[in-house]
Amino acid sequence: MSGTSQGPAPAVDLVRPAVTESNSDVSSASSTPSMPSTPSVSATSAASAASAASAARSASSTPSSHAAAGTAMMRAAFAAAPLAMAVVDREGLVVAANESLGALLGIDPEVAAGKVAADLVDLPSDTRAWHAYREVLRGRQARLRCTRRLKHPEGHSLWAQVTVTPLAADTSEAGEEGATAEGAQAVRGYGSQGVLLSVADISSRRELQARLRHLQMHDPVTRLPNRTLFFERLSAALEAESYEQSGTGRIGLCYLDLDGFKAVNDTLGHRVGDRLLAAVAERLTRCAEEAGLARRNPGAVAPLVARLGGDEFALLIEDSTGTDQLADLAESVLKSLQLPFDLAGQRVSVSASIGVVERHAAGTTPTGLMQAADTTLYWAKADGKSRWTLFDPERNAHRMTRQALSSTLRPAIERGEFALDYQPLVGMEDGQVHGVEALVRWHHPQFGTLTPNRFIGLAEEDGSIVQLGRWVLATACRQARRWQLERPDEPPIFVSVNVAVRQVWDSDLVADVAEILAETGLPARLLQLELTESAVMGSAGRPLQALQALSDMGVGIAIDDFGTGYSNLAYLSRLPVSVLKLDGSFVRGFQYEGEGVAPNPADEIVVEAMIQLAHRLGLTVTAECVETAAQAGRLRRIGCDTGQGWLYSRPVGADRISVLMEGKACRRG
Repeated sequence: MSGTSQGPAPAVDLVRPAVTESNSDVSSASSTPSMPSTPSVSATSAASAASAASAARSASSTPSSHAAAGTAMMRAAFAAAPLAMAVVDREGLVVAANESLGALLGIDPEVAAGKVAADLVDLPSDTRAWHAYREVLRGRQARLRCTRRLKHPEGHSLWAQVTVTPLAADTSEAGEEGATAEGAQAVRGYGSQGVLLSVADISSRRELQARLRHLQMHDPVTRLPNRTLFFERLSAALEAESYEQSGTGRIGLCYLDLDGFKAVNDTLGHRVGDRLLAAVAERLTRCAEEAGLARRNPGAVAPLVARLGGDEFALLIEDSTGTDQLADLAESVLKSLQLPFDLAGQRVSVSASIGVVERHAAGTTPTGLMQAADTTLYWAKADGKSRWTLFDPERNAHRMTRQALSSTLRPAIERGEFALDYQPLVGMEDGQVHGVEALVRWHHPQFGTLTPNRFIGLAEEDGSIVQLGRWVLATACRQARRWQLERPDEPPIFVSVNVAVRQVWDSDLVADVAEILAETGLPARLLQLELTESAVMGSAGRPLQALQALSDMGVGIAIDDFGTGYSNLAYLSRLPVSVLKLDGSFVRGFQYEGEGVAPNPADEIVVEAMIQLAHRLGLTVTAECVETAAQAGRLRRIGCDTGQGWLYSRPVGADRISVLMEGKACRRG
């Protein structure tokens, strides 16, 4: 609303024509000349004619008198209506306005006639409303209804709902309802070639809506913007028009999670936890305000601080200037949270992990930005907590690959995408192939051939290791039986299969092994199961019972990567173990050879001691990662039983193993 706009003519001026017209009718009727008491015939005839004419005039004037009275009543109703209204002609000029409009807009209604009606409610400043208003004036649109924020001449603002409706002959067809329809009926006396402008003060309603929205969009504990408002602001910041016209065109996000907040809730109670969250919110807000003041750009705003839920907070930086700005903000947040919190006599200390993302706003989506921030926050937690970590596209690509593998692992088993390679286990003394280790490979249609370290961990996490392990076990036993049948006159070789501890817990491993041995016809003595040292050492209950049952069946049990885990030697005498496989890190110390290179005697002493201990306990020893003849020679001299490594063969297919066995002996070193 323009504070300088003028109002309509007063109501008394609007009703005066009706009163005057009515008085005119009454005065003409009372001014008839008086007749003589004893008229003549001619006079009587004339009187009769006059009386007839007078009666005719009276009969003909009665409908117009009623119409005039109705018009006067409608205009009086318009003037006294509590709804602020103005009659506007097709040119957009005010014909008449009532007192309610003048009172609402703070204008003098006497001078409103002839003024531009749209200026009274500031319609030209809104392109869409202005266009729709002109369409109503031209009769091309039935009605306009919009909300405008107007400035009152006294200085305060008000919210107004503006409705513009054509003054049609039948106003009920114009689609009007309630007071607006009544107003249209009331002003029909002004003609039907214009429009009715009505204005309703909805400031109280808007104020209530604003309060309700604030409650809906803010967290009651910290009074910070909540997740809904945060994403609303984030979506607006990523719209093209918000950064194309001005600013840096970049956006940054610090995604924060308190370390150990659950322990505070569990030990001190949720009330103290809520106080801690509120105190953290205050410090974050101060950090954001200081960051906003540090920016020299006068148009820059402070980062938005929001609580996304639980102990998670976010600081959104619009028009960020680069990763350095985000790093400085993250450092200031960590520093501010290092100081203890005094909460009603409770002194509490917390730290935080922060994921930092900064990038171009173009092409970025709210979901993509939050996923990157969440991933980076996870990295900060995994890297040791109480730190901030910057988003790394390469690291994220590895994570995405890992996720893709995890989602396709189970279907890959059903589609037969896995295969087995075998690596020989060679006797140190005779160079003969005594056995093979089965190593699973995943022939992925997108990522190519994958080794176990790329997917076994995923299989253990989602439980598919049970299904995959059963397939590996059956395939390896079937192949070992085939080799036995192909070489009936030669000593059979055993097959060693890796078993995850989850297979022992989540399945009946003993029953699976017994069933597979029965199906394939492979003797139990030709099957060896390998478990890592960390999985075997400390085994109790069901795992120990399963290992013992397998050993009783005649299946060999080997401890893989021995010397890198718990190394609890006391368990060796209690577990049904038959083989120790020395980790390759011990064997690599033997690789020094050639002139001028002296071997490390400590490596040999340690390995020799472990071999002697194993032999004392009745166990055989296999050395992994044997790569040179010098290593093999030194291992043989200190009593190692078998070796495995590239000196003898890389992992190869089953047909290649058959060729190696036909060669009778591998390199002894």
